[in-house]
Amino acid sequence: MSKTSSYDSVFFTLSILLLIFGLFILASASLGISVSQFGYPYYYFLHQIIFGILPGLILLYVTYRVPYVLWRTYALPILLLALFLMFLVLVPGIGIYYGGARRWIALGSVTFQPAEFLKFAYVAYLSAWLESKAKAIGSFKFGFLPFLIMSAFIASFLVLQPDIGTLGVLLISVLALFFLSGGNFKQMALLSVIGLVIISILIAIAPYRLDRLKVFLNSSHDPQGKGYQINQALIAVGSGGFWGRGFGLSRQKFSYLPEPIGDSIFAVAAEEIGFVGGILLLVLFLLFFLRGIWVTRQAPDLFGKLLGAGILFLIMFQALINISAIVGLLPLTGIPLPFVSYGGTASAITLAEVGIILNISKKRP
Repeated sequence: MSKTSSYDSVFFTLSILLLIFGLFILASASLGISVSQFGYPYYYFLHQIIFGILPGLILLYVTYRVPYVLWRTYALPILLLALFLMFLVLVPGIGIYYGGARRWIALGSVTFQPAEFLKFAYVAYLSAWLESKAKAIGSFKFGFLPFLIMSAFIASFLVLQPDIGTLGVLLISVLALFFLSGGNFKQMALLSVIGLVIISILIAIAPYRLDRLKVFLNSSHDPQGKGYQINQALIAVGSGGFWGRGFGLSRQKFSYLPEPIGDSIFAVAAEEIGFVGGILLLVLFLLFFLRGIWVTRQAPDLFGKLLGAGILFLIMFQALINISAIVGLLPLTGIPLPFVSYGGTASAITLAEVGIILNISKKRP
């Protein structure tokens, strides 16, 4: 039996703190690019609030009110809808081609990124599937193989865009979810080998990925070309020192640092609020994750535990990969920093996912 109680206020507070922290960073990071592109310093900041944060807060309230068990009931239709939207992205005239990839669909004056929806949809479906196969996860035929086939099929849509950064976040998250649900070490080892082979193939067929790897191994490789972004990011991080230059005082965000409101936004934050501020942001993410895991462990059924954990894996792994890439610990992937980077779809869906975990927190065994 479970009883309905109030939502977990600690998790909610941590979520709001991350959101507010992120908005302050975005407001500063977007000043230069907003002025240069639109002649108004707060264009991207206001656009994020109107088309990302406000819809996201509405979705948070809706998903908080909707019993999380309904995501199990409608997991398959939701996944099919996500795959249909991913297919539309690839259709010329519907999907928007930008920067060598098709990742967006135009909805009037705004754009929608189906890959963000797909991440949640697959985690929800996989959580329901893993619950239904709880006694067979250790089986190669009935657990491992179907999981491998499903994940490969989902991955193919992201490879076709291509969106390898999102693919990496999703695969790491679902691997963790599979292991959490009962996958054994032999299965995980085999999946890791398969993953390394796939990564090697993806690098081999796309020279720009090989260039990113070369830059990662040697940041001085092509410093004015392929290595420009990471070098400028490292300059920003280094310039911040221990305490930072001060809020709003980043120099790199003014035409030096590529993607200052996208995947490079942590570099702007580190320059302005320094090592101390960067660590504070990391601590907030860690507390958010740990409190979320504590909440989901209290769920009265396996589906609730897996759904909550899967959502937290998506957010936390993405944050760690983004920050690690900006400080030179991983190759650049192009993925945004949750709660912080500009992006309406990502922000809205992240807040919707927070609402789901808050709904899970209302249930006590």
